[in-house]
Amino acid sequence: MEQVNTTDRLKHVRELMQKNKVDIYIVPSEDAHSSEYIAPTDARREFICGFTGSAGTAVITHEKAALATDGRYFNQAAKQLDDNWTLLKQGLQDVPTWQEWTVEQAEDGKTVGVDPTTITAPEGRKLAKKIKKKGGKDLVGIAANLVDEVWGSKKPGRPNEPIKVLGMEFTGRSFQDKIEELRKELDKKKVAGFVVSMLDEIAWLFNLRGNDIPYNPVFFSYAVITPTTATLYVDESKLESSAKDHLKGVQIRPYDAIFSDITAMANPEPAENGSTGSSKRKYLISTKASWALSRALGGEDKVDEIRSLIGDAKAIKNETELAGMRNCHIRDGAALIEYFAWLEHELVEKKTKLDEVEAADKLEATRKKHDKYVGLSFDTISSTGANAAVIHYKPEPGNCSTIDPSKVYLCDSGAQYLDGTTDATRTLHFGDPTDMEREAYTLVLKGNIALELAVFPKGTSGFALDTLARQFLWSYGLEYRHGTGHGVGSYLNVHEGPIGIGTRVQYSEVPLSIGNVISDEPGYYEDGNFGIRIENIIMVKEVQTKHKFGDKPYLGFEHVTMVPMCRKLIDVGLLTERERSWLNDYHREVLEKTADFFKDDKRSREWLERECAAY
Repeated sequence: MEQVNTTDRLKHVRELMQKNKVDIYIVPSEDAHSSEYIAPTDARREFICGFTGSAGTAVITHEKAALATDGRYFNQAAKQLDDNWTLLKQGLQDVPTWQEWTVEQAEDGKTVGVDPTTITAPEGRKLAKKIKKKGGKDLVGIAANLVDEVWGSKKPGRPNEPIKVLGMEFTGRSFQDKIEELRKELDKKKVAGFVVSMLDEIAWLFNLRGNDIPYNPVFFSYAVITPTTATLYVDESKLESSAKDHLKGVQIRPYDAIFSDITAMANPEPAENGSTGSSKRKYLISTKASWALSRALGGEDKVDEIRSLIGDAKAIKNETELAGMRNCHIRDGAALIEYFAWLEHELVEKKTKLDEVEAADKLEATRKKHDKYVGLSFDTISSTGANAAVIHYKPEPGNCSTIDPSKVYLCDSGAQYLDGTTDATRTLHFGDPTDMEREAYTLVLKGNIALELAVFPKGTSGFALDTLARQFLWSYGLEYRHGTGHGVGSYLNVHEGPIGIGTRVQYSEVPLSIGNVISDEPGYYEDGNFGIRIENIIMVKEVQTKHKFGDKPYLGFEHVTMVPMCRKLIDVGLLTERERSWLNDYHREVLEKTADFFKDDKRSREWLERECAAY
């Protein structure tokens, strides 16, 4: 992981800060749509500090610069940041959050600046209050992004990929039905309309898919839904003819017209009788909408901020989407099985020297052979030995390791298919694992199984279930610094809110519901040595119980990932009878559902049968 010398970049930003009369400047990771994964044109935080991870916030003063990120990226950030930067390890005791650090720097009447499209309205308000309370002057929105000005002509252009229709055979519902359901909710809330800013929500709502952000089939857009109109703000040249036909009845406006249009909507011209119609009604925006959008609508007095109605609906998959998830994971499992069998053969039998990128490229080529494949769902994490301890490791050509068959190999990968999105992690060993590696792997496996076997009453959140996956590691004094599970989209973003399993406060706010698709991925990482993660995708379903206390349904999980666990790394003596039974049942299912892919592939079939043998 190479460092970038940021001295000149910071000098230029500080000159612009002086020009704009701000003492501190915030550079978030997100784009104008609060996207977790962004297009290269929006990678401002990466450009200014050199850290390439997906999460983090940079804060620049005239004398200092700090980068705050979470436990997934401590190792990576420490390697990539140059001496101009201080790393704020979020979540560790006595380490300030980026907000606390900013407020501390703003004492004595200093002004903090930010591009208002890159921070949410709630974040902006909270930060402004904290700044003033601690003696700072204010938080101000600067329309021209200062990092963009430093980046200049070298900044990548905005993508212009075609937008396509996703058919009913994959969505299970028409976009007209989705909009009508949304309008019923708007009517209940007595609001003037909903301004939609999240890209995956717009793609889902209109049954469209694009390719503007790598690995995420979304497109740059906004939408406004009112009781009588539906308007999509998008570059019309990106709409294929079939997409234009599909959108009949929907108004199409230029992407950049959103701010002027919503300002006019929120401040309508009086009619001849002096009435402004429904202007007293507020507009809804998501809590993820930008501060800039909120300000264009007139600020918090004229808008209601809520957890998105569309996000909640999207997270509950219908039967068509659930069937697609089951089917695409079988094909994806077959690709991973073929890849792992090939990799073992190359490393052990042929003694081939393969680096992490060459291996990842082979996996991608293997996936491409399968039906309905569109592309990867994120950068493949192909990591050997100590690299596996870097939670979000990304191997790069010329800057990666040769795979060592005597060490742990961790592969976290996924794909986009027309009928679903996959994300699976398997940790393997091609030689003789150490006792510690086998112990850690088995404790992680026990947590993975425990979460999947959970039965819980309706209304339970992922926050409440998180300890099930950690309990066995905890009992040995071990832990991992990432969430246990994230929602997964249906041929959409591989990380999808609002649900999740982990210690984040927001995971306590949304109960798990039938139709949710979520990951189950505990892990353990020993810096400089090895890393282990086991990830299955699971779907929430209703389960039958002997009793129903409180007269409410009880829920559980159905797994869809179809890839064997690593036989060499399992210490069977640490498994209970129930866990061994689950493992045997799981492997029997994997074998039954994937074996037909290997009728003419002896190597893969033998590898599959060996790994799925009963304990």
